[in-house]
Amino acid sequence: MDAVQVFVFTAMGYLYLRNKRQLCSWVHPIIAARYMHGHFVMLYRPLRERDPAKFFNYLRMSIPSFDELLSKVREPLMKRDTNMRDAIPPEEMLVITLRYLASGCSLKDLHYNFRVGRSTAGEIVRKVCQTIWDTMREECMPTPTDESWARIAEGFLDRSNFPNCLGAVDGKHVRIVKPLQSGSLYHNYKHFFSIGLLAVADANYYFVCVDVGSYGRESDSTLGTLNIPRPTPLPGTDVAVPYAFVGDEAFSLSTHLLRPYSGTHLTVKKRVFNYRLSRARRYVECSFGILSNKWRIFHRPLDVQIDFCVDIVKCCCVLHNFVRGRDGFNLDDSLSDIGMEEFINDDVMPVNRHSNRYRDALATYFTSEAGEVPWQMGSI
Repeated sequence: MDAVQVFVFTAMGYLYLRNKRQLCSWVHPIIAARYMHGHFVMLYRPLRERDPAKFFNYLRMSIPSFDELLSKVREPLMKRDTNMRDAIPPEEMLVITLRYLASGCSLKDLHYNFRVGRSTAGEIVRKVCQTIWDTMREECMPTPTDESWARIAEGFLDRSNFPNCLGAVDGKHVRIVKPLQSGSLYHNYKHFFSIGLLAVADANYYFVCVDVGSYGRESDSTLGTLNIPRPTPLPGTDVAVPYAFVGDEAFSLSTHLLRPYSGTHLTVKKRVFNYRLSRARRYVECSFGILSNKWRIFHRPLDVQIDFCVDIVKCCCVLHNFVRGRDGFNLDDSLSDIGMEEFINDDVMPVNRHSNRYRDALATYFTSEAGEVPWQMGSI
């Protein structure tokens, strides 16, 4: 190899190594500017320091509620700094996640807004959602006990005049982008892809329990078994009926689940029952409205893997109860739910006579002197 060839080989090697170093830079310039131009610095901190109202709008909770939530999840989210880079602190991770859930933006939007990697944004959101569910579920959505069932039943009796009611139940389709290689598994009767959200709400718009992740083509025709109290007499009578949940036509009638009478030519007694049941059932509809209008991630299809979708929905349900208990709710949000679709059950299910007699007993009670309300005849 002569001197010219040696020079050319050396020059090519130098250029190759220089280009490789440029291509393999450790931090992208967009991400490198996180400490100066990221939303955590440019928006979160100024809003926290100077504008509590806009802070609430930005993260959908008050500053005291945010601080309380952060204190619960800080330790599980804590990571160690390394020689190569500093770990993202739990406070920033929580802000990124809440903004993602509150605004309905994409993970790519988080990448540009908070100056973190796109894959890093996804990892942060999923980790925080899982941590909120694991850490806060028992506090915000505890397993019902005899005492809590009694409080729930008292709430429905006071607010909707429906006795022996343990909750209003309903199911929604949560829109998702078609999962890869899923075929028609998550395709529902309305011709879009979804996972199921089945929830029980009390008369204060809290979720008592939720079930997330059923295939979009499945219906909410059944409810899991719970530790239900023993039957008690209806107020002012000696007629004992079982405690039950109230649902719509998508559910099958059972001892512990009441649905409206079907048909158009109904007797006055049955129409009164349907009206009284609808007054109790509206609480779960309003709860879904509050959920979807506060956490606007539900306004668009979830574009992540199925397990990630389930984590997001469960986290939002816990946050719904958490914020509801501390900051209240906006009544306008309860009037409509956006981005969620009703389940419809096309299966014709025979009515069990044993279950039907309890519904008939309630229908009779609602038209009796002990159980009627003054305005019901003008509302049917």
